[in-house]
Amino acid sequence: MNKNLKNKLTVFFVGIGLVTAFNVNAQFSNQEIRIGFSTDLSGIYSDFDGSGAVEAIKMAIDDFGGSINGKKIDLQVVNHQNKPEIAATKAREWADSNIDLLLGGVNSGVALAVSKVAADKKVAFISVGGGTARLTNEDCTPYTINYVLDTIAQARVVGKAVTQKVGKSWYFLVADYAFGHSLEKDTSEVILAEGGKVEGSIRHPVGANDFSSFLLKAQSSKAAVLAFANAGSDLHNSVKAANEFGIDKSMKMTAMMQFITDTHTLGLPVTQGMFLSAAWYWDLNEDSRAWSRRYFGKMKKMPSVLQAGAYSATYQYLKAVKEIGTDDSAKVIAHMKTMKINDFFIKNGYIRPDGRMIHEYYLMEVKKPSESKYPWDYYKVVERVRGEDAFNTKAESKCTLWK
Repeated sequence: MNKNLKNKLTVFFVGIGLVTAFNVNAQFSNQEIRIGFSTDLSGIYSDFDGSGAVEAIKMAIDDFGGSINGKKIDLQVVNHQNKPEIAATKAREWADSNIDLLLGGVNSGVALAVSKVAADKKVAFISVGGGTARLTNEDCTPYTINYVLDTIAQARVVGKAVTQKVGKSWYFLVADYAFGHSLEKDTSEVILAEGGKVEGSIRHPVGANDFSSFLLKAQSSKAAVLAFANAGSDLHNSVKAANEFGIDKSMKMTAMMQFITDTHTLGLPVTQGMFLSAAWYWDLNEDSRAWSRRYFGKMKKMPSVLQAGAYSATYQYLKAVKEIGTDDSAKVIAHMKTMKINDFFIKNGYIRPDGRMIHEYYLMEVKKPSESKYPWDYYKVVERVRGEDAFNTKAESKCTLWK
């Protein structure tokens, strides 16, 4: 080959390589894929989210190889202490330093605050633990995905079944913030639709120490069902107190948001026979068991739905980034809304235009101690509910993105 021609071709192909490399790199905002995770690391919800969710996210990053197109995946974590202002301030700080994904742990008030920051800063936000349906309903944004659960699904799955199978008169013990309010409202609508009646409700502060006065009012209502619209240590303390008062003998106790870690802490003798809604359970199938055993090897306990969901949400986000070759939030969220989600956590899942991840739900009943055959064998599946039947419909939605 002519020497001059050879040199020209070499320069040409090197030039193409440089342009290609430049174009690939230009699709990324910085030299790392940055994830900022906000969760409760030390408070009443830390057992079913917290450090366990952090470990699950790290597992997802490791399983993805730790990088995308040579760019390291970096995880940053903040303890929001269940204070929306702390989470929102940190989210703004992260967004201003080119965070690629805001990942949200437990607490609805926190999730709503971070969702607003994400919309303002145009940063992707995936809520794993925020239970309020407002995230993908009246407060939906183009940048928010609600991945695991919400109060509408929790209410429909357990509210309908308990009203039909147990009793039509209900009384609510409610955590006094966005999550508890939404859960009471959404469940009450289901009860009324099923021909039931809400005899009353009482709200308690988050982190309450004494539930005796609240429970005595519930008992005096003569309702057939006592519904706990709270979570974490509030749920533990109120359920234990209800047992001590003997309320479980006169009212059917139902936890609207009970996690596997709650059942483990309280024990089967206290929780046996309780109905609950679940978006996932570690012992559902071989895939869920295999991943959960890996998690157990690290944390020495089985994962909650939020901890498993944190892994799945992280992995699917990274998968989307790799598939389209950019960390541009609008493009990644748009691509995720075209994906079919199939992993140990979700089968045939998909994300609607309003940001709601649609997946199967389960009505569970807590086993009697005599029915449990091995450690963490706590639930039996009473009913499987299609995601389309569990979550709100387009006709019911108040989300302008979907309308």
